[in-house]
Amino acid sequence: MRLAYRFAIASDKITADGVEVTGFPDLARRYRISSVPKTIVGEAADFVGAQPEAALLEYVQSVAAAEPPASS
Repeated sequence: MRLAYRFAIASDKITADGVEVTGFPDLARRYRISSVPKTIVGEAADFVGAQPEAALLEYVQSVAAAEPPASS
């Protein structure tokens, strides 16, 4: 979570939210969360487990490069 928040602070193109899945079971089902930490990038890309900063940044950048830009 800390890395996601740091990325969000550093870029206005990134947002980060932390959710306690026991309090929000509908979200846990929606995103198929069975273990934590689970990082979701966009609506389709995700991974489970803690990642070093360089790996998380590379993953976010690769997902962003594959997605069309958001319309304003």
